[in-house]
Amino acid sequence: MMSVIHSQYCKNLSPITDFNTGEIACGTCGSVILEKAIDIGPEQTGFTKEEYESNTRVGTKLTLKMSDMGLSTVIQQSNKDSTGKSLSTENSKIFYRLRLWDRNSKSKQEYKSFNKAFSLLDGIRAKLGLPESVVEKSAHIFRKAAGKKILSGRSTAGILCATVYLACRITGTPRTLQDIADAGNIKRKNLQKNYRFLVNELDITPETYSPADFVERVLNDVGVGKKTRMDAIRLMSRVLDAGISTSKNPMSMAAAVVNLASVRNNEKISQLKISEISGISSVTIRDRSKEIRKKIGGEW
Repeated sequence: MMSVIHSQYCKNLSPITDFNTGEIACGTCGSVILEKAIDIGPEQTGFTKEEYESNTRVGTKLTLKMSDMGLSTVIQQSNKDSTGKSLSTENSKIFYRLRLWDRNSKSKQEYKSFNKAFSLLDGIRAKLGLPESVVEKSAHIFRKAAGKKILSGRSTAGILCATVYLACRITGTPRTLQDIADAGNIKRKNLQKNYRFLVNELDITPETYSPADFVERVLNDVGVGKKTRMDAIRLMSRVLDAGISTSKNPMSMAAAVVNLASVRNNEKISQLKISEISGISSVTIRDRSKEIRKKIGGEW
């Protein structure tokens, strides 16, 4: 059709589409072809950046962190249509059954469990500043565990916190067991137990954390100078190359490295402060520092 209309202008067809006006013009002779382009982009009616980006024809995206994945249904109680007219007797019976099915579906134990778990997930996300990828992965693991029917008799909060820690390990987001236990208001021992349970039941083998993932976090929280920061990063590289961190708590190695770097640069940062920030005892920090000094020495 386009070539037929355009043949009356020139023989070389090179259409150019203007998505602002919907017109298709010839790039050779400049003639406007009669067809209109279909705009499949978002509705450009937002007043703010968020509204502008989210105002699309397809609505909000599906998300696993909501019990209904963002496809909620709301059926009004009155038997009236959109114009305010009363429904016929037959249609009233149909909508009565729809309301009944909708109410029964939301009263299922699985639905209630999802509501409780994902409400807690929002709270943990806010406390720990978790990225969207971790939140979605946590919801996916929780749904997977629920689908295997292995959550019966177990604490929803405990399992949810375990899925968050597992998601952090899978996505490489540095968060410790104690961080998540504090955010979820559960005991660390309970979190460890549920984490091991999920790993075994779901057959997941997450990567272990590297101490380097926690160095920047400790440095930022302690507030060290630029020279100490560079020395700590360089020392951590030496520690990893020497294999000193193998089978050690990654946070304890990061705390020890920061401690040694601050001592070397005469920064008045106590081990007690590093201990409070990292969650590692002062005794463990001293032991790890001695071990690093013994194997690496002062050449770093």
